[in-house]
Formats: sequence, C-alpha cells, structure tokens
Amino acid sequence: MVTTLRNVVVVGGSYVGISAAQQLASVLPVTHRVLLVEPHSHFHHLFAFPRFAIVAGHEHKAFIPYTGIWKDVPDPSIHAVVRAKVLDVQPNRVVLDRQWEGSTEIPFDFVTFATGTRLTAPGTMESDDKAPSIAYFQDYQAKVAAAKSIVIIGGGAVGVQMATDLRELHPDKKVTLVQSRDRLMPRFHSQFHDIIAERFSELGVDLVLNNRVVIPDGGFPEDGRTFNVQLKDGSEIETQLVIRATGQTPNNQLLAKLPASSPDSIINPDNGFIRVKPTMQFLDPQYPNMFAVGDIADTGAHKAARPGAGQAAVVAKNIAAIIAGLQPTDKIEINPAGIHMTLGMVKNIVFRNPGQEDGAEPSYFWRDDGKKDMGINGVWGRRGVTVTREDDYKL
Repeated sequence: MVTTLRNVVVVGGSYVGISAAQQLASVLPVTHRVLLVEPHSHFHHLFAFPRFAIVAGHEHKAFIPYTGIWKDVPDPSIHAVVRAKVLDVQPNRVVLDRQWEGSTEIPFDFVTFATGTRLTAPGTMESDDKAPSIAYFQDYQAKVAAAKSIVIIGGGAVGVQMATDLRELHPDKKVTLVQSRDRLMPRFHSQFHDIIAERFSELGVDLVLNNRVVIPDGGFPEDGRTFNVQLKDGSEIETQLVIRATGQTPNNQLLAKLPASSPDSIINPDNGFIRVKPTMQFLDPQYPNMFAVGDIADTGAHKAARPGAGQAAVVAKNIAAIIAGLQPTDKIEINPAGIHMTLGMVKNIVFRNPGQEDGAEPSYFWRDDGKKDMGINGVWGRRGVTVTREDDYKL
C-alpha cells in the first residue's frame, strides 16, 4: 500500500531556513517530509558577499549547491529542495511560480517562514542563478579597483567590513564611511564602536558620524567618473563610487493576503516582522500550524544566524510534538547579542553584549586567523558538499 507523505514546508533557504529544514528532518516521524522552498539555484553565503565584492578570484565560492543539506538526516530520500518562488500563502497550501511534481501548489500540515530580510547590493544578488551572480561580483570588483575614492553609506556590519577590507587591500584609495547615527554598530554596546573607530584610525578609514547622504533620484553614477556626494549638513565628498550598506527590509509580502484575526495580528506595523509566540508559532490564533524563524520573526532577539538556529530547534521540537498529539511547549531563549566579524583580511573580532545583571560589561576577543576567501572550504563542508579540487567550487 502506498502511503502519501504529509508535507512540512520551510519557505526560505538561507542560513536559518536550512537549519530549520535539517532539524525538522531529524525529528519528524516517517509520515512527514520536509520541503524547503527556495528560488535560488544555490545557497548564497551572504557573510562572504562584502569580501567577494572587493577581492577578486573567489566570487564563485559564495554560491553553494543545495545537494548536501540532507546529508546527516535519517532518511534523505524523502525530503526535497523545491526550487521555486512562493507567490501566495493560504492556511494549508503555498502557491508557486512554477510547477513541482506536476502542480504549482503544495499542501502542507505545517509551514515555517524563514524569508529573512532584503539587503542592498552588493549585500544581495539580483539574480537567482549562480552564473549571473558571479558576473555581477566580477563587474563590481572592477568598479572598486578603478575608483580612487569610495564612499560607504551605513555603519552596520557590511559597511564596517567593506571599509576595513578596502583600506587594507587598497591603501592608496580614499575610503569614507558615513553613518547617520552617533556610533557604529548601534545595536551593540558602545565599546564596540570604540574598538572599530580605533581600527578605522589604524587603517586610515575616514569616518563621518551624525550625518546622512542625500540619495539623488536615479541613484549614484557607476561609470567611473568623479562626482560629489552631498551630505545633509551641506558638505560634499568627491568620489568615483558609492557603496550602499544601509538597513534591511523584512520579506513579509507573502502574508499580505492572509486573513488576520485582528488588525496587525500577523505583521507588527512598527517593524514589519511576523508576530510570534515564544513557541515560534504565529501570534495570530488562526494559524497554530504556521511558524516564523530568524530575521523575519518578531522575537526581540538579535537577528543573526546563531540565534536563528536556536529558534529553528524550537520549531522542530514543537511541530514534532503537535504531530504526536502533544502541546507545543518548547520556547526560545533570548541571549545578549553577539557577532563574529572581520576588520580586515586577517584581523577579526568576536564581540558579545553584556547580560542583564548589574554592572555587566561586554566581552570580546581578537583573532588573527582570517583568510582572503574567509575559510570558504569549511562553509562548503558544513553545507554537506565536499571540495577536493578547485573546480568543485564551480558546481
């Protein structure tokens, strides 16, 4: 007798989505399969994008096949990566932009949204395919190499990393970072700003705080000619290239048509993130079978891959419990924000915010083990793809 597998869908195949899919596949009963729905042809290693937009020769390594993600789950054959874009979500099905197994719809018992946020290029790619994305990086690297002066807009991780990489790799270039706030990395303790500012001074990065770049209609020139970037205070910076490393926009558009129990019960209007319970289920009581994890979830936790993986574990345990006829009782823990980021080709830092206790101080330590390709071989291995020769990176 043929038994039809029940579907547990994960929408979004970045860091947290893959973690959710893998953890679900490890705990679900044999009656259920995991379908990871993602339009990209390859996993995008976003952490390397700022580096590979500047450093030539490694850009093809940032796109990793999805072929190895089921490598360590009990029965890899029943789970699948569905290469498609989700166009619409209904209470028990998702609608795709292309057919999969003869249909543009996938029914589900449970769905987990790991759709994350949209970044500005080069922190994200316009194309879903590997070859055009490689070409984009190569073109961007050429623009960087040609520019004598570069202005970076935004004092978050992407902007800071690109500024330090640029000055270390191209000490002859003038690099200016403009931050609208009074310090860099504002979600972290002020000591982190002091550390980065000292590193900027060491490398010769010009830092402008408490000011904004005036974005012209149509954007900035990218043809290599010299132009002036205007700041809100009336001053100008002469440059040949502007890198926009500004904020993130929640990918919440899929839920626009989903009926809500009450106004704003699904999306928090203050930030655009999905409202969730500590169990990671939608806060809206109509949808106990819908979950959200990672950057798209309105948890109050730091938005990063590590806390997202913890949220994915909660989702996996709770879905398994519901299937078994139990109540979902596992809840997330919110810990102080932490980050591991590069401040140059070799130098990198691990920084963690202080806890809630009185008088607590942040903790950090330096590492000098950075590599130009950011140790990409290990990333491929963790994605289940073994690299034995250079051409393997072109898969």
